[in-house]
Amino acid sequence: MLRLVSLQLIATVVAGVIAALLGGLPAMFSALLGALCCLVPNALMAYRLYLGTKRPGGANAVSFLIWEFVKIAMTVALLFAAVKLYRDLNWLAFLGGCIVVLKSYIFLLIRH
Repeated sequence: MLRLVSLQLIATVVAGVIAALLGGLPAMFSALLGALCCLVPNALMAYRLYLGTKRPGGANAVSFLIWEFVKIAMTVALLFAAVKLYRDLNWLAFLGGCIVVLKSYIFLLIRH
């Protein structure tokens, strides 16, 4: 899980750099916001599931479903907050940042 979150963090930086080169600072911040809206809930869920494996009995399906719901709700809340609070939002960069982070796991699948 740590490798996936690390890869998503690298993808966030790459998306921000590419957006900055193509669209300037507002596009960079938009891409970073979109990427972080997906990265932060994923990292939190991965951390909580990792802690669940350290308990006696290990992780269970119920905790996975609860944290998946929390992750989705947190992602939606962060996306909504980013749209409402950042006035210079570049929608293409914002959605591109989200997609890059959410699909970055494909690189790990290709490597193995």
